[in-house]
Amino acid sequence: MGNHTLRNYESMLELLSNEDNPTPIVQLNKVTPYKHTKVYAKLEWYNPFGSVKDRVAANLIRDAEERGVLGGDTKHLVEPTSGGTGMGLVMVANLKGYTLTTPLSSDIPQTKKTVLRFFGTDVIELDDTLCPAPGALEGAMVRASDIAEQPGFHQLNQYKNSANPDAHYRTTGPEIWKQTEGSITHYVCGLGTCGTITGTGRYLKEKNSEIRVLGVAPVEGHDIPGVRSKRQLMLTDFFHPEEYDGTQDIDNLEAYELCARLNREEGIIAGPSSAMALAGAFKMVPDEEGLVVVVMFPDNIFKYTESVIKHLPDLFPTLESPVTPSNGSNGGDSASSEELLLRTLLDNARSSEDVIDMGGVEDLMDEEDTVFIDVRTPEQFAEGHIEDSINIPETELKLGHAALPSKDATIIAVCNVGNVSLRSLLLLKAMGYKNVKNLMGGLGSWVAEGNMLEES
Repeated sequence: MGNHTLRNYESMLELLSNEDNPTPIVQLNKVTPYKHTKVYAKLEWYNPFGSVKDRVAANLIRDAEERGVLGGDTKHLVEPTSGGTGMGLVMVANLKGYTLTTPLSSDIPQTKKTVLRFFGTDVIELDDTLCPAPGALEGAMVRASDIAEQPGFHQLNQYKNSANPDAHYRTTGPEIWKQTEGSITHYVCGLGTCGTITGTGRYLKEKNSEIRVLGVAPVEGHDIPGVRSKRQLMLTDFFHPEEYDGTQDIDNLEAYELCARLNREEGIIAGPSSAMALAGAFKMVPDEEGLVVVVMFPDNIFKYTESVIKHLPDLFPTLESPVTPSNGSNGGDSASSEELLLRTLLDNARSSEDVIDMGGVEDLMDEEDTVFIDVRTPEQFAEGHIEDSINIPETELKLGHAALPSKDATIIAVCNVGNVSLRSLLLLKAMGYKNVKNLMGGLGSWVAEGNMLEES
């Protein structure tokens, strides 16, 4: 066994966090708006593989081994992820003699995908939402389930496996209670799979039912990896709002700006989801004597350099679009410029009023000239589509296509998760269609609301 006093260990697994070897909590002194309330950040990148998800990864594998579903002839793990759980899983798997395959969204920061591959993960990139969405027709979760059917594979399923919140009931809750000597009054956590807030919250409530457990979510259409909007949370097994004392939405800009302040003013190398949780705490917790707040900081900033550049461009004036060389040759830069331009257009479109949720769709469905255009492949369309929708694959969208409605029509573009249809929205607008909308979350949102799909 490792010696926590001497910090002397025989294996990295002995560094996994628990009550006797907790991740640190640090008081915030400069970015808080309070005079009386004390706010502490729990720094989860001090886990051995860099994030709060190490706790879940280790407990998922421990549980699977104890139940006898992992080991023997079953040596291959498969798990959909937004990155954090995958990193913890592959490192624990490496040490225990397993392999990991992880389907994930191509929108996940390149740094995370690179590190996953470097650690030894078989990464499968898909057109999916930033965090895998339970209930989606396709994407990371469906691909993982398909792979899990192969001999020798096992899916741990962090989204439904009770070992997820149990990891935090066993470790995070006891650590915080001990570190604050029982003085904690508020626990604040970002909402992703919701294993962290639910497991930790249950432990803390058992110790003192007066402790307030608060959850923070990103707005719809967010770009904060590792967390879920409230619409996505409704499909997550461990989201139990009845157990929480409040929730708060935070937008991209607020999270990224506070993230920069944490790094520059507090010297805390926190990532955007940490800042999102802290911003929510500031909105929900009053300034009063005796209040002690602990906010979960899931991981550090180093995985999110691309996201920071995108959301805080003023901090990086030297990282502008590539410039064509003066000799007239583009030296390969034109492709980079076009890619950057397309990314900018998509980002602007994603946050515009043209991206609507199911409430907006229902409003438009009452209008006679509203048309659904499904931009998936014919094969995908045949497996399930909205009644009376028109199938025009993205690659076939062009002016004069026989199936296109008149330019006065209101078009709702749809695909599986809302990414391909967002590109199609831009294309349709370029073709002169003014009333084009994109269904946020795609057909996953449609199904999540209890709506049916037709097969053909």
